[in-house]
Order: sequence, then structure tokens, then C-alpha cells
Amino acid sequence: MSYARGWQAIHLEMSDRIPHTEYIFHRQFTLKMTGLDPESRDPGEREQATIKLARALDYDFMWSAYFMPYEGLRTEMGHGQYTETGTDIVEAVTPFTSPEQVLAFEPERDIRAPSAGELTELVRAWHARAQADYPEAVLPGGFYRGVFTWAILTFGWEQFMLAAAIDEPRFDRILEGFTRITRRVVDAHIAARIPIFLWHDDLVWSQGPPFRPQWYRKYIFPRYRRLWAPLREAGIKILFCCDGDFTAFIDDLAEAGCDGFIFEPYTSLAEIVERYGRTHVIMGNIDTRILTFGSHDQIRAEVKRCGDLGRGCPGYFFAVGNHIPYNVPIPAIECYLEAIREMGRR
Repeated sequence: MSYARGWQAIHLEMSDRIPHTEYIFHRQFTLKMTGLDPESRDPGEREQATIKLARALDYDFMWSAYFMPYEGLRTEMGHGQYTETGTDIVEAVTPFTSPEQVLAFEPERDIRAPSAGELTELVRAWHARAQADYPEAVLPGGFYRGVFTWAILTFGWEQFMLAAAIDEPRFDRILEGFTRITRRVVDAHIAARIPIFLWHDDLVWSQGPPFRPQWYRKYIFPRYRRLWAPLREAGIKILFCCDGDFTAFIDDLAEAGCDGFIFEPYTSLAEIVERYGRTHVIMGNIDTRILTFGSHDQIRAEVKRCGDLGRGCPGYFFAVGNHIPYNVPIPAIECYLEAIREMGRR
């Protein structure tokens, strides 16, 4: 692991090799590499398994975002099996059954969250503990709920989309309430002097935006500019992270003020490299489907594709953009890791 290499890449300084981060939930591979069970009933063993795996795989950056504690109505979207033991399976449930219930919601009235002052101490303590666990890798602060994701996780997709379509002005007020709560998290990071902010917001699906692009340009990206401006003024780097295909919004996000992009294979690495390869951090794009179903030659070709595109970009990081779950064959993971070691030299 190299904190220096990760820090160089975040600040667009060319390092000796392409840095690496990963998102992996693979019990058998972790057991093989660390001797610890990441799905153990013992939370201490689970935590140490993750820490030891990051060191073994030589991460230069750890994906990290702050999950603010709060009380209030929320929707459980449901979760299919992603871990080997299936402990992550969750049934979908929502308290919102009509658009009118959504439109009656007032975030600042109905969500009980810490104040900015309280959040400053919470964020500072959380980040210090997490960085201490990974002293040899860059570990950002950040926030998981952005603006759009607040609506997904509070109302669920169906009622969110219906309410936003039925009454845009009323839904705009809801988004503004989420924005003001999010500003507390932003202010807390500034006060706590966290140098990097990972902004997670799942704006799109695998086939692109579910709303017309102009809707985002009216209701989402202006709020990003407002929220990101104080971070930029404080010298804090903003890394935007989103699942799905946000190729259509690359320019909007750059114009709003983000310093980097973290993304799955659906978003075009080639387009980001062409337009922002020298000016922005770029993480990911290696396709886990190729690791799961491809031959070793195909895996190496996928690493070569990303390496060839990213090698001249000072902020590019190797990563499997949509995670490495338990069903990926261990020899495929080993082939991938060997390939990035070999092809990561600059």
C-alpha cells in the first residue's frame, strides 16, 4: 500500500505506477489471503479481515463515505444475495404507498439528524478511526446520500418517481430540505478539515438516467454547485461516485465542480479520459462480468484496455468498477491482480 502514491494521484501528480483500489466481498478469497472470515459472527474478525485484505492487495485508496445517523421514515429497497452466506438478503418494505404521502414529507421536520456542530465531532472521530485502520492508503471522508439518493432511500423508486412527476414544485421543496440537511455534513467536513470528500449519489440506472436530462439540470446539478462550492473554497477534493451509466452527465458534473469520477463499466472510460484525463481523478471501469465469465486472456485484455486508456492520466486508479462478489472464481481474481501488477508500470 502506498499513501504517497494515492495522494499523488488524487492531486494529479504522475506516480511510478497506476494506483489501485478495490471493492471486494468474496469470503473464500479473503479467507485464503488473510485467514480471517469477513462474514464471521465476530465483528472484530470481520473488521480485521477487511483491513488485512486491503494490505495484502496493496490498495492506495480506500472507498469510504460517512453514514450519518438519523431518525425518520425510510424505505428498505430490499437486497438480493451478494455475500456467500446470504446474510445481506433483506426484504423490501416502505412506509410510503402513494405520491401524496411523499409530497407531504418535509425533510427538516421529519428527519431528526445531528446538527453541524455535532456532526463535526462525529465526522472527525469517524475519519480518524478509519484512517488509523488504513494508515498506508488514502481514506476520504464523504457522504453516501448526496441529494438524489436521499429520495431513493427515503421513498423508494416508484413513489419517488411518481411524486416528482406529479408535482415538480412540491417535490423541489423536498429536495431542498434534503439539500439543507446534506449541507450540515459538508460543513462538518470543512470544520473537521477532512481533505477529500467522496460524494456518492446514484443518479442513473445501467441504461442511463431514469428522468429526462433537463430535470437533473434544473433540480440536481444546481444543488451540487451550491454544496460543492464551500468544499472547493476549503481546498477539499470532491470525488463523485455513481453506479450505472452517467456518461450523459460527465460535463455537467465537471462544471458543477467535482475533481474526480468513480464509476462502473457502464459509464464510458474512453469519453472521460478524452475530456478529463489530465484534469480529474478517474477510478474504475474494469468489468466484473469479465472476471466472472471470461477466460484469463479476456481478463488480461480488459485490464489492458483500462490500463492503456488510463496510463497517461495522472489520476487514474485500477478498480473493478462494479465490485468482486463471492461468485467470481478465485483464479480469475488472481489473474486480474497479476495483470494489474504487470500492466500498472508507467
